[in-house]
Amino acid sequence: MGFNDNPARPKEMAMKTPKIVTASDILDMEAFGKIRKQKRTEISNIKRDRRVAVGPDATFMFENYDTMWWQIHEMLFIEKGGEAQIEDELSAYNPLIPQGSELVATLMFEIDEPERRKALLMSLGGVEEMCCLKIDRDTIIGDSETDVDRTTAAGKASSVQFIHFNLSADQIELFKKQDTQISVGISHPAYGHMAIISPEVKGSLAKDLE
Repeated sequence: MGFNDNPARPKEMAMKTPKIVTASDILDMEAFGKIRKQKRTEISNIKRDRRVAVGPDATFMFENYDTMWWQIHEMLFIEKGGEAQIEDELSAYNPLIPQGSELVATLMFEIDEPERRKALLMSLGGVEEMCCLKIDRDTIIGDSETDVDRTTAAGKASSVQFIHFNLSADQIELFKKQDTQISVGISHPAYGHMAIISPEVKGSLAKDLE
């Protein structure tokens, strides 16, 4: 099922102070190692109310400062690149932190069977341009990250996509109203699904719009 009623683009909004992870926020890896297990549990609890399954194979994971702080630390801890690696990780993940007038999601296609996974991804070319957020009757078309082409020349989509949903001031106000229904979905011909966002997830995402 696609979205086709009242497509809307956001009005320009006033600039806000960026919410980013800085080098001063990065823990020493020895110190991080000591709290890693505890932080993993904390982040899992945060992600629980920021994850939306759409159809049988896709999940939107809405990112924020906490999830990106964790991701940066995990990359540094696992790859052991030291201080030389920090700037690259900040550059890679800071753009996925919402800046007050947007929601940012990592879209993942998670399929265990290799053949079915390959077949689906081969049919999903351009899916990054067909992600939608519905706020009542407004439809916001997602903007994908442009750092790399996430659909190959052969038409195969990446299993991981990064999507920004930019909201106007009116849409933010509407989003925060208790009785507003919010849904997220994909309108690709090969994968047309949508899901209503639960009150718990809606409450968590509303904090990104401040």
